[in-house]
Amino acid sequence: MNTGILILRLLVGLLVAGHGVQKISSHLGGRGLEGGTEEFRADGFRGGALTALAAGGGQIGSGLLLAGGLLTPLAATGAIGVMTVALTVKWGHGLWVQNDGYEYPLVLIGTAAALAATGPGSWSLDAALGLTPYPLWWAALALVAGLGSGLLTRLVLHRPSSAATGTAAPGER
Repeated sequence: MNTGILILRLLVGLLVAGHGVQKISSHLGGRGLEGGTEEFRADGFRGGALTALAAGGGQIGSGLLLAGGLLTPLAATGAIGVMTVALTVKWGHGLWVQNDGYEYPLVLIGTAAALAATGPGSWSLDAALGLTPYPLWWAALALVAGLGSGLLTRLVLHRPSSAATGTAAPGER
């Protein structure tokens, strides 16, 4: 079982972190911070470069923590939060990824929640530091806090009327 959890943590954690690297740099096929900023603006978010940096940093941090099995409930919360924002962006396209749907963010949300519920396994930094096992209520807290933070981010930073018209909000040109 520990081998399976390790593989899952490494796969999902490094993919989430890599996704964040793409938001803020030209590494891993990213378009740099300018490209990340353009992506968020095209999706109707305010904040420009700061939004891209926060999202990219959140993905990098939570992904690396998940991969290492360190502070697993906190790492899961971060991954669930940023992927919830991604899910809301893709929601209108339906479920399936071939239609630019929310399938991929949903899988990452579910996986992060599952890792919070199972724990990081024996081959983790949490285990090495004596932080495990986490009580099961941490998984519920990680899911609720992650979903809540993602939805709150969407509510606070999204500007649907500006995105629909293609005009920038005041001060965002």
